[in-house]
Amino acid sequence: MILELAVEMLAITKTYPENNIRANEAVDLQLRKGEILCLAGENGAGKTTLMKVLYGMESQDSGTISIHGRKESITSPLVAKGLGIGMVHQHFMLVEEFTVAQNVLLGIEPVRFGISYDQKKANALVNEVIARHHFSLEAGTLVKDLTVGQKQQVEIVKMLYRDADILILDEPTAVLTEQEIEALFTTLRQLANHGKSLILITHKLHEIKAISDRVAVMRQGRMVGIYETTRMDERNISALMMGKTISLEIAHAEKPQKSLPVIVFDKVTVVRRGQERPLLNNLSFTAYSGEILGFAGVGGNGLGVVEAVLGGFIPTVGGRILHHESEITNMNTAQLRKQGLAYVPSDRLRIGSAAKATVEENIMVNASHMFTRQGFIDKKKSASFTERLLASYKAKATAQMPINTLSGGNIQKVILAREIEQYQDYIVFSEPTWGLDVASSQFVYEQMAELRDKGAAVILISSNLDEILTVADRIIVLYHGYRVASFAGKEARNLSKEEIGEYMLGIRRQGTLHG
Repeated sequence: MILELAVEMLAITKTYPENNIRANEAVDLQLRKGEILCLAGENGAGKTTLMKVLYGMESQDSGTISIHGRKESITSPLVAKGLGIGMVHQHFMLVEEFTVAQNVLLGIEPVRFGISYDQKKANALVNEVIARHHFSLEAGTLVKDLTVGQKQQVEIVKMLYRDADILILDEPTAVLTEQEIEALFTTLRQLANHGKSLILITHKLHEIKAISDRVAVMRQGRMVGIYETTRMDERNISALMMGKTISLEIAHAEKPQKSLPVIVFDKVTVVRRGQERPLLNNLSFTAYSGEILGFAGVGGNGLGVVEAVLGGFIPTVGGRILHHESEITNMNTAQLRKQGLAYVPSDRLRIGSAAKATVEENIMVNASHMFTRQGFIDKKKSASFTERLLASYKAKATAQMPINTLSGGNIQKVILAREIEQYQDYIVFSEPTWGLDVASSQFVYEQMAELRDKGAAVILISSNLDEILTVADRIIVLYHGYRVASFAGKEARNLSKEEIGEYMLGIRRQGTLHG
C-alpha cells in the first residue's frame, strides 16, 4: 500500500553563517497525509530549524521540499500559508498590545460595512474556538496581560482557527494541564482523522507515545530515523535522542529541623484596575530554607502574578511580604536584587535575557562590579569568568555569541549560570524547563536540588504537573487567585496528576490552609 505524503523533505542542510553552526545536515523527513508525527531530539538537535525551513522562516542551503507530491520553493511564511502550512512557535509570535481576538484574526479581521473592524463578531468567533477547546482565555483580553501559559494557548487557538492542512506545533503542551492536554490531543486526533497532517515537536516521551503515529528522532543536526510509535517505548526513544537513557528523578527532602522562614507572604492581595476579581486574594505562604516549594495552577489563576510580585514587576494592594524579618512589600526589581533575589523567569527571551546582546553581556549584567576597576571593566577577566560558567553549566555557546542565536536549552543554561552564581538565600524558578529536552530538564532539576541541599529556599512556579510532582518537596495549588490546596511530605509524593488537576480546575478544595 502506497501512503500519500503530505510533506517530503530531502537532504535538507542549513548552516548559520554568523556562528558557522550547521543546524541541519542532509536531513530527510516524510510526513504522511492524515498522520501525527512527533519530532524528537535534544535541544540544539535541529528540530526547530528544520520546521522553520518547512514554514519558510529559514532558507535551506541545499535540499528539496515537496508538498503533496509537488516540489515547492518555500521562501516565506506567506508562501507556506498559501500552501496550507500553519505553525505554532515555541517562542510566541504575538502582538502584546492587541487583544486575543485581534492576534488570532490578524490579517483576516471581520469588518462592518466594509470599512470598520467588527469587534463583537471577532470576539464571538474567537470565543467559540476557545470554548470548544476549553482554554482559559477571553477574546477581549490584551495579550500583554496574559500569563505565559495563556500566551501559549493563544498561539494554539491561532492555528486551530486557520484551517491549515499541514500543522506544525513546537512544544504545544509545555504549559497546559493534564485536562487541557487531553482536550488538545482529542482535537489533534480529530484533525488527523479529517485528513490533516500534523508535526509535533516535543520532549515529553509519554506524549510521544500517547499522541503520535510515528516518531522522527534527530541528534546533532542529523536524522537518526523515523519509527512506528507502537514499536517503541520511552526508554528506546530517550536512548535514540541522547545516545543514552536518562530518567527525570531527584531525591525529595523533608523540611530540615533547623529550617528558617526566608520569604513570607502574609495575606497578599493584587488587584487590576477595573477588574472585580483579585488576581491574588489574601495569599499566605512561607518558603523555608532547605526546601523546594512548588506552585501549581492553570494559566490565569495566579501563577504569573506570584512570579510578577516576587520579581518586583507589579504592586500589591494588601498584605505584607517579608524577607527574613525585613519587609520587602512593593520593592522594585533592582531593590529586590539588592535584598538577595535570584530569578529565572518564565519568559527567558523578553525578561531573562537581552536578545541582541552577547552571552557575556547577559551574564555580566549583574556581576560587572566584580571586574570593575576605576570605572572600567576588565574585559579579559570578565570573558574568562563567562567561559568558566559556560563550561560549568555545559552550555553550547561562546562568550561573544549573540544570545538569540542559541537554542532554548542553552539560553536557559546561561540564565541559570548567571542567577545561581549570584544567589544569596532564595531563588525563584518560573516554568524553568518549558521547551527543554530530557537532558536539559534533568540538569535544571539537579541544580535546584543542589541549591536546596545548600540551604536555599527554592520557589518553583510551574504549570507542568510532571515537573511539580517530580521536584517539589511541598506543593501549593492556586485557583482564581486563591490558595485552594497544600501538600507536603508523603502526601505530596503520592499525589496523582488527576487529583492535583481537580484542585487546579476548582473541582476540589481543601479547608483552612496555613504555612
